[in-house]
Amino acid sequence: MTALSRKAFESVTQLFHSVSGIKLGDNKHALVSGRLQRLAQEAGEPNLDAYVDRLVGGHAPAAEMTRVIDRLTTNETYFFREPQHFNDLAERLRAHAAQAAGAKTEFTVWSAASSSGEEAYSVAMLMADVLGSAPWQVIGTDLSTSVVESARRGLYPMDRARMVPPAYLKRFCLKGQGEHEGQLLVAKALRERVSFQAANLMQSLPQLPSFDVIFLRNVLIYFDNDAKQEIVRRVLTQLKPQGVLYTGHAESLSTLNLPVKALATAIHVHA
Repeated sequence: MTALSRKAFESVTQLFHSVSGIKLGDNKHALVSGRLQRLAQEAGEPNLDAYVDRLVGGHAPAAEMTRVIDRLTTNETYFFREPQHFNDLAERLRAHAAQAAGAKTEFTVWSAASSSGEEAYSVAMLMADVLGSAPWQVIGTDLSTSVVESARRGLYPMDRARMVPPAYLKRFCLKGQGEHEGQLLVAKALRERVSFQAANLMQSLPQLPSFDVIFLRNVLIYFDNDAKQEIVRRVLTQLKPQGVLYTGHAESLSTLNLPVKALATAIHVHA
């Protein structure tokens, strides 16, 4: 397999940016090269630059670009990441439960960059614990179709559950045995309360309900300020008035002139 030239790297990352909105800098050359090599091999193309030329020139099947997006999208996460948000959500859920006692008001949460599903299932565990059989819904979306499929399966390496409270592990997860040793499976009853679909935050969103809470964490870091503003404004169209938006702790909205008010670090209310 030939090496990925500088010209081909720039071409494919520009194409990736035009489709996904995500910019991959020069420091990602090795990552891009490594991930494209396997795709090129699977496509029967031993020349990596020629493979990129096919993509950029529109001579590859449309499904090939989907595979490229899947491979170039970074999806490293774990359950109950950034626990301050889950502590805040728990308080909001308890307040909702007290206020809506006896009512059928559904509490809705969107994990807008759900990756392989750990965030959405973490939310679901918390909601099942606090709200029980009361109406609630969790929806997860991600750019990558392959991780959406992985999320639906709900099967994970055990080390991603290091932050899951032991009581939740016992109640909501099954420990793998035999060929699944070292893995956990989210219990079917919980998986059935969470839905996943593909969505590109840089494009028109699929049909979604209005949400009480939206998690938009650790995705804005991949975009420039104009794209960040566009994404957040689009996401906010799905957030109820006075609804809460959680962003990553390394992501600031303060300079983007958005209709949100900061309540705490990376916690915002829809103004």
